[in-house]
Formats: sequence, structure tokens, C-alpha cells
Amino acid sequence: MIGETRLVITREEERPREAWDDPAKGSVAWHTLFSADITPTDSLSAGIAILPPGGNNPPHRHAEPELYLILEGSGVLTVDGVQSPVGKGAAIFIPGNAWHSLRNELDTELRLFYVFPAGRFSDVVYEFPD
Repeated sequence: MIGETRLVITREEERPREAWDDPAKGSVAWHTLFSADITPTDSLSAGIAILPPGGNNPPHRHAEPELYLILEGSGVLTVDGVQSPVGKGAAIFIPGNAWHSLRNELDTELRLFYVFPAGRFSDVVYEFPD
């Protein structure tokens, strides 16, 4: 697939559910939809992230900017110390290297579509505070 880019149509249920194996990295899970190592795509990687009721994606950062589109639920997004309530339909730009976190405060899942300007999701290096 490397070097080939073409139209790809996929669905969340066609991709495996992934999660951190370290509880300190939060309770977020995700389905990678587009990444050059699994799809014949380049330039962008994207997927669906799921935060369970009361779940969180703790403070972290990465060099790449990131886009979120909240698909279901609501929560509190914190970017560089500024908290903002977010809910279904919210489109969010997070600058590269900004410390950010997302907390689901409801008793239903919070689901979001995310996008990185990186051909492979594995190229995005997450940094968590010590």
C-alpha cells in the first residue's frame, strides 16, 4: 500500500478497537479509520475516539495540530489550561504542541471524529506529563 493513494471508504465497525495499555493514559479507546499503514492513503490520519461515561483523555500533547468533531455526547475540553464545554456538533481545532485533555462528565459515551495532518497515526508521538 505504501506509495499508493486512492479513494477509501471505511466504517468504524470494520476497524479494530484500540486503547492504551497504561491506565495513566486515560480511558479513551479509538478506531483508526485512515492511516497509511492500514489504508492506501497519505497526508492525513483519522479515526473515531470513544470516552466511556465518566472517562477521560488526560493532558497530553503532540507536535501535530488536531481536529475534533464531537459526534455524540458532551464533555469538558481543556487546552493550555482553558476549559470549554463541548457537545455534539462542535468542531474543534487544537494547535500543535498545545496541552489538551477531554473529560466525559455524562453517563453516556462521548464519541468524536479526530484528524491529524500525518500520513500514519503511529507518526503522532504523544507526550504525557511526568
